[in-house]
Amino acid sequence: MTYSLFQITDIATTRGCLLLATSMGLALLVSAAAYAEPKKVDEFVEIALQAEPDLQKGRMLYFNCAICHTPEGWGSPDGRFPQIAGQHQSVILKQLADIQKGNRDNPTMIPFTDPLFFLGPQALADLSAYIEQLPMVPANSVGSGLRLEEGKKLYNEECKECHGENGEGIAKEFYPRIHGQHFQYILRQMEWVKLGKRRNADKEMVKQFKKFSQDDLEVIADYVSRLRPDKGMLADDLEQKNPDFRPGFVTAPNTQQ
Repeated sequence: MTYSLFQITDIATTRGCLLLATSMGLALLVSAAAYAEPKKVDEFVEIALQAEPDLQKGRMLYFNCAICHTPEGWGSPDGRFPQIAGQHQSVILKQLADIQKGNRDNPTMIPFTDPLFFLGPQALADLSAYIEQLPMVPANSVGSGLRLEEGKKLYNEECKECHGENGEGIAKEFYPRIHGQHFQYILRQMEWVKLGKRRNADKEMVKQFKKFSQDDLEVIADYVSRLRPDKGMLADDLEQKNPDFRPGFVTAPNTQQ
């Protein structure tokens, strides 16, 4: 199977690329439905995790993701879009599957996930592996820093077991990296877990979050935003660009560092 539907290079440097990607997704919606059954979605993830990824094909698929997440995968400091660079491949696959199955509400992503699942497990493997190897942002946005000891205490008591002492997550358990993530994005996801809006959250985590006040969520998010990934995972500086993209690639509004 070829990736001709996603090999958008020069055309992806204009704002029209978002409309093109959306129309492609809608055009494939009926065909993709055959692949969108929950059991097949889960099977696709399992197969993708075992596949040998082709990073060059993953790069071509990533052109559509870069519209919102930026070519570097750094998202936006205001938290509108998360950093996805460096994330565990297993986590990327699970989140895509949860969106596709309707377990996670993210209508903006549907025009992108539908064609991906239409293309099959190999495409998922290629894209997720490409994202995982992208260097992470060297200076993500952080909170106020006023009550970090309180945030640390709550994190160690409630979050460390699954997300690790330094927010590194556990790939085999599908627990995400949360270190290096933008403060506002972390906070919003925590708020949504507490409210039940993020329906793919672990049941134990939902139970934990129910007892947190808004103040608790903010100090935890602040602490987490300051956890630093290993230096080898980070880009050298904020000026570093993804060499797979030509200068001038246009992203969605408010996504620039």
